[in-house]
Amino acid sequence: MALTDTFVRQVKHSGKPAGDKYTDGLALYLLVKAAGKYWRLSYRFNGKQRLLALGVYPTVTLAKARQLRDEARKLVSAGIDPMQAK
Repeated sequence: MALTDTFVRQVKHSGKPAGDKYTDGLALYLLVKAAGKYWRLSYRFNGKQRLLALGVYPTVTLAKARQLRDEARKLVSAGIDPMQAK
């Protein structure tokens, strides 16, 4: 199920040391920790699992995070590692 702006704005850290993950789809998720809310993108490049940091909420909104996810996916499909391109 896709995230909504209202949910992202209101979600709180549950107290787990590793934080809480809320997926939006296509490997984009919101990591909620005591220090803040972080956008992350999980992808595979050259057979290895990679994790790309897209930014911190509210500086990077849900719409912007989705846009960054789409751009990163285009780079992966073109054979370019988004982490190196960043």
